[in-house]
Amino acid sequence: MQSEHAKPDLPNLLYELPSIVERLDLSKLFPKSQPLEVELGSGDASFLVEYANQHPEQNFIGVERLLGRLRKLDRKGRRAGLTNLRGVRIENGYFLEWLLPPHAASALHVYFPDPWPKKKHHKHRLINERFHELVLAALTPGGVIYLRTDDEDYFAQMARVFANSSAFSPVETPPDLAAICTDFERDFQSQGIRTLRTAYRRY
Repeated sequence: MQSEHAKPDLPNLLYELPSIVERLDLSKLFPKSQPLEVELGSGDASFLVEYANQHPEQNFIGVERLLGRLRKLDRKGRRAGLTNLRGVRIENGYFLEWLLPPHAASALHVYFPDPWPKKKHHKHRLINERFHELVLAALTPGGVIYLRTDDEDYFAQMARVFANSSAFSPVETPPDLAAICTDFERDFQSQGIRTLRTAYRRY
């Protein structure tokens, strides 16, 4: 059902995958061919809608497994009149490894991924020991992955994963990007929990 707040002349922003074994044809997702950024785990889309609104010269994909969250992306994005935003419903790691075309993204955003805090569950973390290989294959040369978490142990693991790869170097998160919060981030800040940020540029 179309939201009463969404602009009626804009198409649904949720892209229905024609296949889960073939890589995306990005020309079918967006009206303009522009640099692409991807958020893996877009939550309620607060961050991505604001960021896409600030950067009409770039295209954005939000990847989410939960349909309810993607519907928020659709509703908020159409309300803002965005044509450079699409949502894809699938698991983040699968999207990165099997659906995103090689070297298609100028930036990846991974904010507050599930920390799986119990040690026996660490194997379920998105940012695992081979994650840097997937990122290397996804990013354009000079592309950047931006990471945020509230979990110190997971933050340390993120740093180890990218420190172990000679293909990446650490960079600062630009202040204007850091200033755009996710829904989780706002909740954490209201509780006095600080955001841990890091970013890595591929050579």
